[in-house]
Amino acid sequence: MLNLENLKKRAKMLVRWHREGNHSVGGRIRKLPRYRKLTDMQALALKFSLSEAHEIIALEAGYESWEALKSGLSVVTKRAQPIVPKASVIKGAAPVVFVANVQDSAVFFRDKLGFAIDFLHGQPPFYGSVSRGAARLHLRFVHEPVITPEVREREEDLLSAFLDVDNVKALFAEYRAAGVDFAQPLRKEPWGGSAFIVRDLDGNWICFAG
Repeated sequence: MLNLENLKKRAKMLVRWHREGNHSVGGRIRKLPRYRKLTDMQALALKFSLSEAHEIIALEAGYESWEALKSGLSVVTKRAQPIVPKASVIKGAAPVVFVANVQDSAVFFRDKLGFAIDFLHGQPPFYGSVSRGAARLHLRFVHEPVITPEVREREEDLLSAFLDVDNVKALFAEYRAAGVDFAQPLRKEPWGGSAFIVRDLDGNWICFAG
């Protein structure tokens, strides 16, 4: 691709060759219509300026003038600018909760935990989504528990989802009044906040913390 700085250097070199009496410049000077009939000796005898060298370089590059060349290169450069991709932004996360019955689970989250059912997919549903505030959970049908009772008994705090809450005490009171099954009641945690854990229909542990 043509580069304006390199073309400027070519023009200066052409002027230097003319000054040094290099006969090869005669043919290039004759590219200017006004000098078309000059011999090499006559071309070398000219008072040859840098602006005329610019004209010749422009003609050799396919432009009618130096100004046209600069304008054309400007357009090409703009077109050639690399497209900088927009920075990726993670807009949110949706933990996937594995359940035996998507329809029943969605109803549990709606009626017991105050979530809205976003969608249920399939007949009967095998995938769905529920949300409350900025939190969204996806529900996925599985034929058998992913976390068995034996594993849960052996391992502590195997959470299926962790939800951040502004007023966790008020939410705990709401769920306690609704008769929700808690795997852990509201308590102060070592990291400074408070949290409680709800056990859903499939025994999944959903932690609410704030």
